[in-house]
Amino acid sequence: MTESQTSTGLHGSRGSRDKSILMVESAFMRQSKIPDHNLSSDTSENCTLDSSCVTGSGTLYGCPSSSSFLSTGSPRSQLVPQSSSSSNNVKDLTVNDPSDDLRYKLRELETVMLGPNSDILDIYESNFKAKSDHISTETEHWKLLMEMVLRRSLKEVLIACAKAVSDNDMLTAEWLMSELRQLVSVSGEPIQRLGAYMLEGLVARLAATGSTIYRTLRCKEPPCGNLSYMHLLYEVCPYFKFGYMSANGAIAVAMKDEDRIHIIDFQIAQGSQWLSLIQALAARPSGAPRIRITGINGPSSTYARGRWLDIVGTRLLRLAESCNIPFEFSTATMIGPEAELKDLVLRPGEALAVNFPFMLHHVPDETIGVWNQRDGLLRLVKSLSPKVVTLVEQELDTNTAAFLSRFLKTLDYYAAIFESIDVTLPRDHKERINLEQHCLARDLVNIIACEGTARVERHEVLGKWRSRFLMAGFRPYPLSPLVNATIKELLGNYCEHYKLEERDGTLYLGWMNRALVTACAWH
Repeated sequence: MTESQTSTGLHGSRGSRDKSILMVESAFMRQSKIPDHNLSSDTSENCTLDSSCVTGSGTLYGCPSSSSFLSTGSPRSQLVPQSSSSSNNVKDLTVNDPSDDLRYKLRELETVMLGPNSDILDIYESNFKAKSDHISTETEHWKLLMEMVLRRSLKEVLIACAKAVSDNDMLTAEWLMSELRQLVSVSGEPIQRLGAYMLEGLVARLAATGSTIYRTLRCKEPPCGNLSYMHLLYEVCPYFKFGYMSANGAIAVAMKDEDRIHIIDFQIAQGSQWLSLIQALAARPSGAPRIRITGINGPSSTYARGRWLDIVGTRLLRLAESCNIPFEFSTATMIGPEAELKDLVLRPGEALAVNFPFMLHHVPDETIGVWNQRDGLLRLVKSLSPKVVTLVEQELDTNTAAFLSRFLKTLDYYAAIFESIDVTLPRDHKERINLEQHCLARDLVNIIACEGTARVERHEVLGKWRSRFLMAGFRPYPLSPLVNATIKELLGNYCEHYKLEERDGTLYLGWMNRALVTACAWH
């Protein structure tokens, strides 16, 4: 998707609106056409909107091309009205009853042949009334859709389009997608930017290209010397950064009397989370401990293997040396859910902390396969007897939700994120589009377009995480009141709409009244 393509025609033209009206009217008239009825008519000739039967005056082109996301923007598939001959004129939707004379003769014939209690004519009339009611319902449905489009209500049109995709109503879905392309923009208002990426998710779902887009938009490292897009996102959205800070606070409290500390980080990324913790432990009044960090990365991370983890280790080692703190960095050979005890190299006398930052939702659970890797990983960690386990996750439920429900929850959640970015990062910032595309759009497309094992963004709300930890044998570990107070104080430097709340031992961070990130600890 290019900026110019998504921003062109933002307000549309009268000609475009007139064309849309003609397209819908043409489609509706084709679908509601009613043939002459008699007692021997073939019901298979009936054509309704539900069956997506298109004949005569229009052609529905195929699904969008899968290569369009990265080259020419959103694919353009549309219903093209064609002129129809006079022989194909649509009949009036109101069908008059037969004459009284014909009705009487039919009733006479029916009585002679089948007896005085026959209901054939009544059944016929009842069926015809049901069909007429159905046509009336469809008429109202299309009228409502037209009103949404003419009001340019982006959110409503997005939801209606997702509903059409969910119902496999390709006629409506294709039309609404063509209208949405006139409403979205990667450089516009928050809802327009979010709408652009959610539209791409719907297009990718129809074209079965979600996995390809997800891989292509992996959070890449910008030119040397710049922050990664993910790191920039954490700086722009404080609820992510403060989630890390809360986890560090829980680890610092649990390890306050330990001289040898081992931290297993299942999503170390660039290791930025540990910079502040190393500095805090180095300044400990009782003396700096010896720290060992085992870095692991999930398959969705740019820094998953090889030299990237070595770069992270070198960065942390240099900081530790500057703080005069004994430090060791090691890497595990597995990735996330493939963890085995032999890969973690535990040593006697080390106090263990385990960190799950925005990672567990990538681990498949019982809905994906026979082996529940998500719960299995928690049981493995519990068997290591850690002093503390920290969990930081997005407060979003997309794991087992059906497609339409998942779409609605995702729209609500990411609308808050895009609004908060708009406050912190100017729209003309040169890296904003890259940040949103590589760090947010890829997740959106995966949630909307993919199913089964291809859908790796499988978030759960805190209540479900709590149940999993309790079943694995963990107990809640209290967060540090001092750290929480510090976070609340730092949050005052940001927009007043950023919120922080501590409830039942969990820290909720969010935007306005929407919780976006939760942080908690277990042991």
